[in-house]
Formats: sequence, C-alpha cells, structure tokens
Amino acid sequence: MELFRIKRDIPFMRHALVLNVVSALTFVAAVFFLFYKGLHLSIEFTGGTVIEVTYTKPADLERIRTSIEGLGYADTQVQSFGTAQDVMIRLPARKDVSSAQQSEKVMATLKAQDEAVKLQRVEFVGPQVGDELAHDGLTALAMVIAGIVIYLAVRFEWKFAVSAIIANLHDVVIILGFFAFFQWEFSLTVLAAVLAILGYSVNESVVIFDRVRETFRDRRYGKMETADVMNHAITSTISRTIITHGSTQIMVLSMLVFGGPTLHYFALALTIGILFGIYSSVFVAAAVAMWLGVTREDLIKPVKEKDETDGAVV
Repeated sequence: MELFRIKRDIPFMRHALVLNVVSALTFVAAVFFLFYKGLHLSIEFTGGTVIEVTYTKPADLERIRTSIEGLGYADTQVQSFGTAQDVMIRLPARKDVSSAQQSEKVMATLKAQDEAVKLQRVEFVGPQVGDELAHDGLTALAMVIAGIVIYLAVRFEWKFAVSAIIANLHDVVIILGFFAFFQWEFSLTVLAAVLAILGYSVNESVVIFDRVRETFRDRRYGKMETADVMNHAITSTISRTIITHGSTQIMVLSMLVFGGPTLHYFALALTIGILFGIYSSVFVAAAVAMWLGVTREDLIKPVKEKDETDGAVV
C-alpha cells in the first residue's frame, strides 16, 4: 500500500556525513548528561512504600495524587489496578519516616476526603529489589541487542548487523539522555518503552535493508553505486514509513495527551524513540552500512562457472 510514489530518488546520502556528525554530537551530549546528572529513578529502582486502598466507587486518581503531593511527596505514583475502585500508591522512601508512618498520614488524608476508603495492604520495597530490577533490565536489553545482531547477520550480512546496532544504540542512548537532562522519572514502564523502541527501530532498518538487497539484485540497477542504491531504497520506502510511523505516532500521542500521569513518560519515551528511530534508520544505519563497504557482492553470491571437464574421467 502506498499513499504516493516519488519518481526521482532523493539524495539522502549526500548529507549523511553532516547529519551523522550532528548525531555523534547529540550522542556524546546524551552520554555526558547520563554520567553528569544520572537518571531520576522511580521507587521501583530506589525503594519505597507501596500502599493499596479500595474505594466503594471509582476513584478520582488526580484528586488522590494532588492530596498526597500536598504532604510533600513529589515523586508519587498513583494508578488503578484490577478495578476502578482499587488504587495503588507508591511513595519514595524517607530516612526520617517509616512505612507505617507514611501509610498513616496518607490514609488520614484520604479518609478526610472519603471515609469509605479502606486500606488493603502496605509493603516496603527495599533498594535491593530495585538493584535486582535494574540488573534484570540491563540483562534484557543486552539479550535484545544480541538477538538483533544475530538475526540481521543471518538474514543479511554482518555489515548490516553492525550498522543497525549502532543506529539502535544511538536511539536508546538519546532517549536516556533526554530523561537524564530533564530529570524525568525513569520507571519500569519507561524501560519497557525503550525495549519496544529497539524492536521498532530495527524493523524500519530491516525494511530499508530489504529494499537495498532487492535493488542490488535487480539487473536494471546493476551499474548503480552503493550510495545511489541506498537513496533508491530509502526513497521507495518513504510512503510505507509515513503510513506505519504516522499511525503509530497518532496512537502514542493519544496516550501522551489523554493517558494521564501513569502513561505520560511511557508515551514520551515512545515519541522520542519513534522520531529518532526514523532518523537513525535513514541517516545512521544506511550511512554506516555504506561506509562499511556494503557491495552487490556481499548480497549476491557469484555463480560458479561449470568446468567442462567436471565429471569427466581421464
């Protein structure tokens, strides 16, 4: 399916060097802020108190959140679970206040609004649990990267695998750099968004690489240089890119606008990842593959000429 078709190839690779220099500077800036400021980790990683309460009618999450923030908790997570009447509240740990004292203050505030609210459970999540989550998250990230490398190396060629991973890591580090620079809260849902972007970004690279392989194999383009092949592959997939990423971005923006605080940073990470994923697939993955020296011979095995004496007995 195509919305439109561009007859003349756009010379993307002509500007690849300049844009990759910009990418490199952005990448270095992201790494700098990651080390200088660090990520603002949620209580899932740093530890805190989890309170579960139940209402007799659908809970007003925004009102609950505002009331708890009035107690001095800036990084509070309030979300529904199970039903609209069940609410989970996560509070960051404080050295001078125990979990029991935190729950008492919260319940006193909530009961002042609605006497029917009932406390179901109070649990303290220690920092050691957060360390385990961080370790498991990094392990999952490493396994995804390794799987992508193996998949692309088998399906295409090792040069494509290397270029795709460079582009994907470019996306991931820049997302983390945004969260470090603005000190947005980094939670498990944001980690899930980062992992989703890895797969989403590599899908765009695979589409372009598929078209590159088809172009190399097409005899009509036999005299094309590698840069021209990249330009043709990217140009011929623009319509598909607009349809796929446009429809996805509409859904993500709806979560960003209407999803509330619970989905805000998840949708924000996806938005950044989708935009940079398109950019990196075109100007990073394709350009790096070209600079690594991808040629027609890498994708088309030469046909061995049959010797006239094959099978003959002397």
